[in-house]
Amino acid sequence: MANSSSFLYLALFSSLVFFIATPSLAKTSFLAKHSPAHQYLTSIKQRTPLVLVRLTLDLGDYVSSTYKPARCNSAQCFLANSKACTTECNSSPRLGCNNNTCSVLPKNSVIPTADNGGEVGQDVVSLHSTNCSNPNTLVSIPNFLFASTETFLLDRLASGVKGMAGLGRANIGLPSLFASAFSFKRKFAIFLPSSTKSYGAVFFGDGPYNLVPGIDISTSLTYTPLLLNLVSTASAYFEGDANTKYFINVTPIKINDKVVTSFNTSLLTIDENGYGDMKISTVHPYTVLETSIYNAVVNAFMSELSDVPRVTAITPFGACFNSTAIVSTRASLVVPTIDLVLQSESVY
Repeated sequence: MANSSSFLYLALFSSLVFFIATPSLAKTSFLAKHSPAHQYLTSIKQRTPLVLVRLTLDLGDYVSSTYKPARCNSAQCFLANSKACTTECNSSPRLGCNNNTCSVLPKNSVIPTADNGGEVGQDVVSLHSTNCSNPNTLVSIPNFLFASTETFLLDRLASGVKGMAGLGRANIGLPSLFASAFSFKRKFAIFLPSSTKSYGAVFFGDGPYNLVPGIDISTSLTYTPLLLNLVSTASAYFEGDANTKYFINVTPIKINDKVVTSFNTSLLTIDENGYGDMKISTVHPYTVLETSIYNAVVNAFMSELSDVPRVTAITPFGACFNSTAIVSTRASLVVPTIDLVLQSESVY
């Protein structure tokens, strides 16, 4: 884990398979972990003719005969919660620069300060359907909404990536758009393996969630409520925008079943400015804690592992240990457990 000045992030690790699930049929697109960039990548087919487009899950040149910018004050602009309109673009018409087009603020979540104005547009998107066991036919959404902007926002994304696939609460996030297009609940589940040589899965809809044929994983899941943050904390946003991220309610933090108390526990609650509590993230490769919480956790962890020699820390981590002095089992090294307790002592 590493420290941060404002937020707590719960990072999700590994590579994915992308599913849109209904009780009888699902739509699929494959994802994989990009190890150097610590990002999870998916590919969809977009445009006319169809082109395979790689995206970073967050959630170049564009040639298409079916791309349509969303005109100001249209239903598409209302759905995208746009509050601005580009009336005159200072270049010839191109993707991201069309007159009388509604604007949004797309961002690169890998670089929190990277935002830029962009236009709302729509085009064909295609992906495979499946019965949660085997891929079947290719299905399409003819007017799939997305935001386009300048290519500098691709900075620090994995090689070959053309944008981000957002899974957030926004009306033009993938869960909302797929739910509307295929008439299922705005619901998804993510299953993440630990190796870049294998795949996990993202399921949209009610399932079943069959990672192994005949076994519905959803029957063995433990659930915790998601919190709604009414205040956006994006580096750029329109006044009144709600936060589109997913938060969970962490109560105590425990190390070896001992509650960590040497920090202001009000930081575990979302405040009036939208900061606090735990945010789930797929773009951070490790858990990030607010500085004072991080220091308290590190000190408590070091106390529980006081008999193991320290070694020089590797950035961005603050405490590293000599692994040869740690007891090992067939499963793993024997180190203090860190539990983020949720709505009850049995959910962590």
